[in-house]
Amino acid sequence: MTTATRAPRSPSATAPPASTKSAPTAPAPSLPSLTGLRWIAALLVFGLHVHNFHYFDGRAGSLVNWAFGAGATGVSFFFVLSGFVLTWSARPGDRAPAFWRRRIARILPVHLVTAAIALLMAYTLAHQSKPTLSQGLANVLLVHSWWRPWWQTLDPVSWSLACEAFFYAVFPLLALLLRRLGARGSAALAGVSVLAVLALAWVDAHHWLDQPIASLPAARLPEFVLGVAVARLVLLDRWRGPGLEASLALAIIGYFLVPQVTDGYAPTTCTVVGFALLIAAAAVADLHGLPSMWRHRRLVRLGELSFAFYMVHLLVLRAGTNLLGTKPLYGPTAGLAVTTVAFAVSLGLSWVLYEAVERPARRLLLRRRRSAERRPVVRQPDGQDA
Repeated sequence: MTTATRAPRSPSATAPPASTKSAPTAPAPSLPSLTGLRWIAALLVFGLHVHNFHYFDGRAGSLVNWAFGAGATGVSFFFVLSGFVLTWSARPGDRAPAFWRRRIARILPVHLVTAAIALLMAYTLAHQSKPTLSQGLANVLLVHSWWRPWWQTLDPVSWSLACEAFFYAVFPLLALLLRRLGARGSAALAGVSVLAVLALAWVDAHHWLDQPIASLPAARLPEFVLGVAVARLVLLDRWRGPGLEASLALAIIGYFLVPQVTDGYAPTTCTVVGFALLIAAAAVADLHGLPSMWRHRRLVRLGELSFAFYMVHLLVLRAGTNLLGTKPLYGPTAGLAVTTVAFAVSLGLSWVLYEAVERPARRLLLRRRRSAERRPVVRQPDGQDA
């Protein structure tokens, strides 16, 4: 999972000319709007899980379903954003082991802590499934999304981390190939990625494979590659997509089209283009100092907490079943009160995870390499130090 946290720099000093055929060698400007957008995506997933836990009954339940029934597409947003930010912050001459070490330091500490919490909950609370040894090991090693019986063990949302781990594994090779592509090649790659999403949705709808592919890492790779290709176009100053307002409108339209398709992988086809356009438009707005509500400092702060929030919120909702039952079906007032408490607890725990686990663990895991290199720390746009 990736973030972009700092204020934008002057585009005149960093943006390459339109004729440039490779990414600039200087550190890319930071893109705080993308961090703010991350929080909105995490909020969509939270709303989906509130809906799935049936906190609301009657008309209130219908309203929550209308607003958050498509919330799973927030994960698709994360996948596209991950490809964009990793390409944006890629370092010339960076070696694969150094890249992988930074990514491990970014996601593994929070993953291990939330997996441990989930394991403790499984053996101490009611309504919790106990993982087998193979399921637990697969989860810890982030390979559990490759096989359906291992899927959603321990902390269920960690299935997306298994997809991210696969993306990280292939990114160094992808980046090497992408450096040889100019604007036309990058645009073609973006188009092929969208076509791949459409083809995979058709395959999933017709049950060509033995298991649904919505959580299969290889099937989610086109979303990541789309983000990579779009970032390349922005880096080359060849992006010609719509502005921030129009892109947001297209993303919202796609989001509310989701109920018109079947469950599973198909919703990705409704939102993937709108999400890619929105990410690119937000990046361009930051580069050129254009208005963007997504870079508000409080929203950016919430975006910094979004990974921890994403990883912990479902555990909070699951723990709540011991007090509320599995399908409480409250009216509007009681449902809103319970949702507010669950949100507040999740946000508080995400702050603890971020400040006590995510940041210090990342510094600790990267300290030796930094000391050996003995060079100034450069803040990268994915929220991690170089």
